[in-house]
Amino acid sequence: MQDGFANIRNDLLAGLVVALALIPEAIAFSIIAGVDPKVGLYASFCIAVTTAFLGGRPAMISAATGAMALVMVTLVKEHGLQYLLAATVLTGLLQIVAGWVRLGTLMRFVSRSVVTGFVNALAILIFMAQLPELIGVTWHVYAMTAAGLAIIYGLPYVTTAIPSPLVTIVVLTAVAVFFGLEIRTVGDMGTLPDSLPVFLLPDVPLNLETLAIIFPYAATLTVVGLLESLMTATIVDDLTDTKSDKNRECLGQGAANIVSGFLGGMAGCAMIGQSVINVKSGGRGRLSTLCAGVFLLIMVVFLGDWVGQIPMAALVAVMIMVSLGTFSWQSLKDLRTHPKSSSAVMLATVAVTVATHDLAQGVLTGVLLSGFFFAHKVGQILVVRSQAAPDGRQRAYTALGQVFFASADRFVNAFDYKEVIEGVQIDVSRAHFWDITAVSALDKVVLKFRREGTEVEVLGLNEASATLVDKFALHDKDSADDLLIAH
Repeated sequence: MQDGFANIRNDLLAGLVVALALIPEAIAFSIIAGVDPKVGLYASFCIAVTTAFLGGRPAMISAATGAMALVMVTLVKEHGLQYLLAATVLTGLLQIVAGWVRLGTLMRFVSRSVVTGFVNALAILIFMAQLPELIGVTWHVYAMTAAGLAIIYGLPYVTTAIPSPLVTIVVLTAVAVFFGLEIRTVGDMGTLPDSLPVFLLPDVPLNLETLAIIFPYAATLTVVGLLESLMTATIVDDLTDTKSDKNRECLGQGAANIVSGFLGGMAGCAMIGQSVINVKSGGRGRLSTLCAGVFLLIMVVFLGDWVGQIPMAALVAVMIMVSLGTFSWQSLKDLRTHPKSSSAVMLATVAVTVATHDLAQGVLTGVLLSGFFFAHKVGQILVVRSQAAPDGRQRAYTALGQVFFASADRFVNAFDYKEVIEGVQIDVSRAHFWDITAVSALDKVVLKFRREGTEVEVLGLNEASATLVDKFALHDKDSADDLLIAH
């Protein structure tokens, strides 16, 4: 296994910490989706183990997630668990297709501002998810949470031999059991399974009616899952200063969801919170992801009685650490120095994600805004200069910059069509025509001059622009009158 034995001790310990943190979340996400807790727990085991071998990002944790669970609610409510399992398998197939057509390369169109906004929004959502455990509770919970945070941040000053989140969980569990504290535990979240998952085919009719039911949900799960996974992979790349294979990650996520669906689990994807826990606890290789899945299954099936006694306050402390560590505090300082457009993209991504609790909508908003601001900015980088001939009968125009849909009007409006002269030369050797809108703009310029009785000569088209103009331009193919009618 790639990267499997380069960091064995830290990967094992990090995997154990992640497994403990996965249990309550997998149960909570199962409850959100309206299914039995074992569906989320089995999914987390299957997805973590499969992506450990097939995923494109070592040390990234994939499992059942809240973003995916929210998509499943209506399907489960209206059609039941078996249709969810079928949708999970179809989601995996669609994600494999996405990997084959190399959709992972689309991540290069996601700007740094969108990634920062995504990270900050997730940090806020992770913190907000802990609030129900801190509202309307006894002082013991606050004391335990504070003690947990003290251990998490204080222990590394003493030793880094054991991950501080793991020590926190063990110590607070021992305190809660020894003193018999009446506080909420993992066991209160739901009944843990007592058997291993078994292979089964979803019990649904294999016909077009079933496909019509599950396909819309599978398509949405595919988009949400890949988006969250690829964004998380980018973040882990930054945390570990290493690269990942985004297309392989698409394939790995797809295979993992197929396995999950056939073993009674729900669809899942990468988890930013658990991935950060893994990296912060020393996990760097695929072994940490594999151990997280294996330890999760062992603990819930064979050590369920012990795991059920872990106080939620301990896990809340760990997740608060994750939220604080995930949030980009530097981005707040950068609001003063970064371009306003970049700050607007970041803030819009955060606002939409937090408001909708939908990562896909937040990232889509950020990407669209980034595209708009970029097009607007590049569209302004267009200058058309002019110089009259000494005899006043000719004028030479020189265009510099990019001509495309956002700057086409600027290009057209840069010429004086009413000037009484015999002819004009338009030098575009330092300009580039990118699309049909740009070609149409050149047509308009030439035709307007011809309508005024002015001869026009276009000079210096580069090879790419010339190919586009030759294929789509009209001004040199028919008479001016016919062209004006065509326009």
